[in-house]
Amino acid sequence: MPAPSAAPSAAPAAAQAGRARPWPRPPHCLPAARLQEPPENARVTVAGLVILRQRPGTAKGVIFVTLEDETGVVNVIVWRKIYETFRRAVISGRLLRVTGRLQRAHAVTHVIAETVEDISPMLDLLLAEQGRQGDPAFADGSELG
Repeated sequence: MPAPSAAPSAAPAAAQAGRARPWPRPPHCLPAARLQEPPENARVTVAGLVILRQRPGTAKGVIFVTLEDETGVVNVIVWRKIYETFRRAVISGRLLRVTGRLQRAHAVTHVIAETVEDISPMLDLLLAEQGRQGDPAFADGSELG
């Protein structure tokens, strides 16, 4: 007879409420293509390459960051207080993990940052030998002759 599971089922409330597919909860990252699934104000974590940073003079210290993952883009709003706390990551990070609340306005979804983590060292994993074997996106050098 199999032993009973030590951990109770951790099915998210959304799945129990009839959602067919629960979204990843922090600290797991939600892909950009699934940002429409969680409800307004849900706490999510996203990650991606920084493709744009904007700090308009009229924005009163707010920074807008656009991240891109393999499924699309994520718009992130970093308020002044959060920027001051995570300044180094916001300014210099090439790959960021952001946890915050979802906000939807005028058919645009934003993540209002609560924490910002620079995970740029993970970019090296993209180039790791085990990560690119058999991947046609990476040349193996044989074509250089």
